[in-house]
Amino acid sequence: MASVHESLYFNPMLTNGVVHANVFGVRDWVTPHKMALLVLLSELGRAGAQLGLLERRRLNRLLLPLLQGPDMALSRLRKAIEECCPHLASSVHIRLKLMAEGELKDMEQFFDDLSDSFSGTEPEVHKTSVVGLFLRHMILAYNKLSFSQVYKLYTALQQYFQKDEKKDGADENEMELTNPEELDGKMEKEELDGPLREEEIACSGPLSQKQAEYFLSQQASLLKNDETKALAPASLQKELNNLLKFNPDFAEAHYLSYLNNLRVQDVFSSTHSLLHYFDRLILTGAESKSNGDEGYGRSLRYAALNLAALHCRFGHYQQAELALQEAIRIAQESNDHVCLQHCLSWLYILEQKIFDSCVLLEHSVNKSLHFGLPYLASLGIQSLVQQRAFAGKAANKLMDALKDSDLLHWKHSLSELIDISIAQKTAIWRLYGRSTMALQQAQTLLSMNSLEAVNVGVQQNNTESFAVVLCHLAELHAEQGYFAAASEILKHLKERFPPNSQHAQLWMLFDQKIQFERAMNDGRYHVADSLVAGITALNSIEGVYRKAIVLKAQNQMSEAHKLLQKLLIHCQKIKNTEMVIRVLLSIAELYWRSSCHTIALPVLLQALALAREYSLQYLASETVLNLAFSQLILGIPEQALNILHMAIEPVLAHGAVLDKGCAMFLVAKCQVASAASYTPQKKIEALESAILNLNEAKTYFAKVDCKEQLRDVLYFQARLFHTLGKTQERNKCAMLFRQLHQELPAHGVPLINAFK
Repeated sequence: MASVHESLYFNPMLTNGVVHANVFGVRDWVTPHKMALLVLLSELGRAGAQLGLLERRRLNRLLLPLLQGPDMALSRLRKAIEECCPHLASSVHIRLKLMAEGELKDMEQFFDDLSDSFSGTEPEVHKTSVVGLFLRHMILAYNKLSFSQVYKLYTALQQYFQKDEKKDGADENEMELTNPEELDGKMEKEELDGPLREEEIACSGPLSQKQAEYFLSQQASLLKNDETKALAPASLQKELNNLLKFNPDFAEAHYLSYLNNLRVQDVFSSTHSLLHYFDRLILTGAESKSNGDEGYGRSLRYAALNLAALHCRFGHYQQAELALQEAIRIAQESNDHVCLQHCLSWLYILEQKIFDSCVLLEHSVNKSLHFGLPYLASLGIQSLVQQRAFAGKAANKLMDALKDSDLLHWKHSLSELIDISIAQKTAIWRLYGRSTMALQQAQTLLSMNSLEAVNVGVQQNNTESFAVVLCHLAELHAEQGYFAAASEILKHLKERFPPNSQHAQLWMLFDQKIQFERAMNDGRYHVADSLVAGITALNSIEGVYRKAIVLKAQNQMSEAHKLLQKLLIHCQKIKNTEMVIRVLLSIAELYWRSSCHTIALPVLLQALALAREYSLQYLASETVLNLAFSQLILGIPEQALNILHMAIEPVLAHGAVLDKGCAMFLVAKCQVASAASYTPQKKIEALESAILNLNEAKTYFAKVDCKEQLRDVLYFQARLFHTLGKTQERNKCAMLFRQLHQELPAHGVPLINAFK
């Protein structure tokens, strides 16, 4: 950490009950809170063997955050001690009371007695231990005080204790006026708040260097591992401004301010804080001390590199490219290969926005391995795998590449990259339509323990990887009709990644998509249409596609066709092959609904060629089902049945429940159409087999509450039962059909002209 500017502490002063004694380079001072901690340590030494093993263990765990953390009210300190050892809390309170209500010489005697802790052949406290260093710092700081400063400290101690006494009196009066039920609720709330939550600790007045370092490191760790436990963006910025008010040259505070502003997507404040961080590094000479004369140039090139990364994050690619060129120039002049490799990685990211190029990435991976940069090499491999997945490479080759990167992760204990690798595998299996494999990878990541050491009570893996995996898990459950489970996962995501966190947009998009699918299945197109705006705000391509689906469902064919054509051109331009195939399938359905069956065939064949070229197996199977439906419409049901056997197995194994139902419904339609040329006995068998398939389709549709498809299945079943002469079953299906038909609007579209 950078040194705190010591000139601020040459003039001792009293601020909010804090006596500054940072003269002659002493970077700590005595406060009433720290005197309370000294009393706690003294009483802990006196108790000795009287304390049980469990109580001593709890107190030892409590001491470190108390010694390092900011000052707190005496009531909160007492409560923290009481939870560990009630009788020790009482002893501390009595000792403080005697000191505060006594005379100044009692405080003098207390500090004189502290030195006895180090005396003897077996001292109570070792000088080099954490507690020993704290005691020595406090004794030294106290000895540096003048008489007037000692008197001010004693007055501050009295105010500190009296404030606690007044609060206790107010609490007793409130207890008398409060009924037991309300009191229990209040106590429970206070217990849930906990004594050491950062949200409750206010940095009143300037912190010492150690307190400031502890505060900054803890908040930075929380932002990385569990953003929900960190201070809210506004509160954290307030505390950082308070730190910088007393020490504007505290570089690390500027960097934490930069991270905090990134949380709320504030580009101006982020840039401002980042530039101040590197300016302060140069001004304080921290870089020069650690890197010799090279330190100044090192700060400049990494400042330019970080600025390029910041602009890239906010989509300012031209500014990012200029900053990156500056970083490359300075790094080349200094012959800094490590910085150049980072620049090369960012250069690939920028050029990827313009054209696909694997050359830079492969070169970056090789150079990173050569210079011993496993983290950068692994990130390069992950990016290369992602690019190859979009290019349609075989899954087995991609998994082999990820296996090689996993070896690097485990060898160097790169916990974060292990999570990214598993999340990448989940996304690849989802892209290729293997939902079972995706589910397995998602469960693997969720059941893993982080390799990083984090504080107790902090979620270990509140990273983007976990957000991605949980979102996929929610969507997989929704596709199988487990909407309650999907809602629980999304609820957990909302708690783990609040709306103001940086990864909240992931679950917001998936939440909107799941709600959209449910509304479409239920025939509530007005609700689905209202959700389109939210989806568009998070992902414009998804939003336009779903708007076209709503228009198609509302029989606004020409508007839907125009929208899909524009989307098709855009997706072909940006090479979003998955969306291109989905758009082609939707266009083919529009042609069916418009009775242009022959025009739909070339569109479907184009979609099938793309799906097979890019190894998108599930989309290929879905396209084959659409081709089978086209053949059914064109009057060749036998051929349709033959190709159905090619596609139905992947759909039933990995498909969504709605797709399974549509596939079984299509099989039943083809069986009925083929039975027209059969002998009477064989025709009856074919119709009974079709009824069984319709029952299975009905089960699938009921699971996702797809009422329109259920109505169609019931109509079809009633006709088949009538043909077979089963009057009772026919009447039952007819009654159920009538109930759904009255509930749902009829659009006047023939039953045969819709696959989904």
